[in-house]
Amino acid sequence: MFKKGSKIYSIVTGACPKCQEECMYEDSNPYNITKLFSMHERCSNCNTKYKIEPSFFYGAMYVSYAVGIAFGVAAFVISYLFFGSTLKTAFIAIVGALILFYPVIVRLSRNIWINIFMSYDKSLAKK
Repeated sequence: MFKKGSKIYSIVTGACPKCQEECMYEDSNPYNITKLFSMHERCSNCNTKYKIEPSFFYGAMYVSYAVGIAFGVAAFVISYLFFGSTLKTAFIAIVGALILFYPVIVRLSRNIWINIFMSYDKSLAKK
């Protein structure tokens, strides 16, 4: 399930969706805020262009909303149901989790968005 060649591998690691040999981002650490949105223009292995068209990643905002909701629900379940906190404390936990995981949410959203439009090609893997 989490092997090279699956979409989940590309989404979680930020690898090129076509060959999965290179990271799409200039810095693979999402918490380097200055390079959070910096991506390579093309994959050095298979020459896949990441920005298919101008403003391509604007669509990732819609995915970001869903991913943010998932993180918020997880924070609520952990704080309210597992730790038995009040609703006010659970709300603070949700806001804190969304702020803390913002860079991860942005990267996951971009990875999901590009993987909707591109698929793994085994022939490009070890070019």
